[in-house]
Amino acid sequence: MQQFTVVERKRFWILVTIVSISGFSQGMLLPLISVIFEQDGVSAALNGLSATGLYIGTLLISPFIEPPLRKFGYKPIIMIGGLIVITSLMLFPIWKSVAFWFILRLLIGIGDHALHFSTQTWITSFSPGHRLGRNIAIYGLSFGVGFAVGPLFVQLVNIFQGLPFIVSSLLCLGAWLLIFFVKNEKPEIFKSSPAYEGTWKRFGATFAIAWVAFIPPFCYGFLESSLNAIYPVYALRNAIEVTSLSYILAAFSMGGVVSQLPLGVLSDKIGRRKVLILMLGLGAITFGTASFFETSALTIGILFFIAGMFVGSTFSLGISYMADLTPKVLLPTGNLICGISFSIGSLSGPFLGGLFIQLFEGVSFLVLVALLLGTLSCIIFFANPQKKRITPLF
Repeated sequence: MQQFTVVERKRFWILVTIVSISGFSQGMLLPLISVIFEQDGVSAALNGLSATGLYIGTLLISPFIEPPLRKFGYKPIIMIGGLIVITSLMLFPIWKSVAFWFILRLLIGIGDHALHFSTQTWITSFSPGHRLGRNIAIYGLSFGVGFAVGPLFVQLVNIFQGLPFIVSSLLCLGAWLLIFFVKNEKPEIFKSSPAYEGTWKRFGATFAIAWVAFIPPFCYGFLESSLNAIYPVYALRNAIEVTSLSYILAAFSMGGVVSQLPLGVLSDKIGRRKVLILMLGLGAITFGTASFFETSALTIGILFFIAGMFVGSTFSLGISYMADLTPKVLLPTGNLICGISFSIGSLSGPFLGGLFIQLFEGVSFLVLVALLLGTLSCIIFFANPQKKRITPLF
């Protein structure tokens, strides 16, 4: 079996470190700006709208990021993306304005997407098949741990409002400098059929081959945004206290952190598709069960932790599944569509969740989550695509 070389191992851990610091900055930024705006009396609606800047930035850059990656390689895209994030973080304390901060969040979305797109494509390109799930799980785990630690630094705002931004930018700078210690590479290029020349043709070809693998990233985006933006509204209406709510949401995140690596290793052994079907199905059952215990914070917290163990790895499993199905020449496109699917899920989660609460007042919000997970599990079960390979034409 193919193993990591010393150079590949060093590169892998540098990329993982960069991603963990990126996760930290995102995890800190979301609650930090919400707290600052709330203290300044900014309306909840405007506060929520501002948070979409990150995902809008991701979608804006998506159609244009693949050609530069193929032309210049992974390292320059990571350097540019990281530089955009660092510069934006440093600019936050300069001028406090809802519009200005929205632009900065949009820029961070662009920079973060460039960074994540390049790192995850690079990792999937050099990871051997029998360790792909494990490596992507470590990638997801590093981001998740960083994302979970980020909110702990929000309290620095009590010392000086600009301090959290400064600390985050310095940490990002330290991680960004590590990229200078790795050698640049470019995605694999085949002299293949004209059917794969051009961004939109590659989009169509990749979607046709691996469309089912883009469901898990969409699912995770929907869960992450709706549970953090809409479930709190629903929970407060059901007499769950704010303090308890924070622990409930943390429990879901921690469940995903705990199971990320074991599920990645399991998917290497029995296959990504089987693990996804099982985990989404168990997640549906868990959220459905939680809908019967909505007024018990302790029970909900335990069930959210269990649900997080089942579905907290859907994004990384989706990437691995995509890499299983997609020829290497289309890996950059596949990783790009995974990011787009996540962003669409993130944007649709709060809207559809809010609409559900408004239209079905007597029905638990968790029922919507359970139905979504159950439906997606069934779709993956009935769709069983096989990997298609491209024969190079020399």
